[in-house]
Amino acid sequence: MDTIGTGIVKTDLSYPAVGIALICSGFFVTLATFFRIPTSTSQAIVGGVVGIGLALGAEINYFKLIAIAESWILCPIMVMVLAFVLMHVVNFILRKFESRSLLMQHAMGRLALLSACYAAYALGANHAGAAVGPIANLGIFHPTLLLFIGGLSIAAGAATYGKKVAHTVGSGITRLDIPAAFIAQISAAFGMHLFSMLGIPVSTSSAIVGAVVGVGLVKGAKAIRAKTVFTILMGWFLMPTLAAAAAYLFFKVIRALWG
Repeated sequence: MDTIGTGIVKTDLSYPAVGIALICSGFFVTLATFFRIPTSTSQAIVGGVVGIGLALGAEINYFKLIAIAESWILCPIMVMVLAFVLMHVVNFILRKFESRSLLMQHAMGRLALLSACYAAYALGANHAGAAVGPIANLGIFHPTLLLFIGGLSIAAGAATYGKKVAHTVGSGITRLDIPAAFIAQISAAFGMHLFSMLGIPVSTSSAIVGAVVGVGLVKGAKAIRAKTVFTILMGWFLMPTLAAAAAYLFFKVIRALWG
C-alpha cells in the first residue's frame, strides 16, 4: 500500500486523480476477467498511477518503477523454477510410497486445500494493498480499514467472476492433478508472499501461471498449451500500458473540460 500510494508518484494525488487511476485500472481488469484472461490487478493499478503522474507532470520515481517491473519478470520465472524442482521431488516421494497411494492422495488433497488458502492469503497481502494504495494518503479512512474493505472486495470478486479465470488457470494451460495443483499453489504463494514482505506489488496471475507452467514442464513442453500462455503474456504486457494510457487521456480530458 505504501509503495503504490507514495512510492511511484512523488506528489500527493487529488481525489479526482485517484478516482480516475482506479476506475481505469478496474475497467481493464474487469474486461480481461470477462474474457477469462488471468491478468494482474497490481500491474493495472501501477499503470493507472503512472498515467496520472505523467498527466500531472509530477516527478515519477523511475527507480522504484523499474524495480516493480523487474519483479513482474522475476517472480513468474522464480516460481516456475521452484515449481519445476518441487514437482520432481513430490513425484519421487509419491513413487516411493506407491503402496500407500490412497493415503498419499488423501494427504495431498488436504495439502492442496491448505496451499490454496496460503495462496489466497498471499494474494490479499499483495493485492489489497495495491488496490487501496492510491487512496491511502488521502486521509479518508484509516489504512487498516481501507485494507479490510479491499479484502472484502477481493472476496466479492472471487465469488462473482473468479470462476472464469480459475478455469483458465486450472485447465487452460496444462492439466493438473492434485499433487501438481498443490505444488503450483504453494510455489506461487511463496513468491507472492516474498515480494509482499519486500513491499513490491507483484502479479498474482503471473505467479500462479508461472508455477502452473513449471509443473507442466515436468511432463514436457508439449503438455503446455502455448496459445493460452501467449494470450496471457499479451494481457500482462497490455494491462499496465492500457491502464496508463487511459488514465492519462481521461485525466487530460477531465481537466480540459472542468479546469
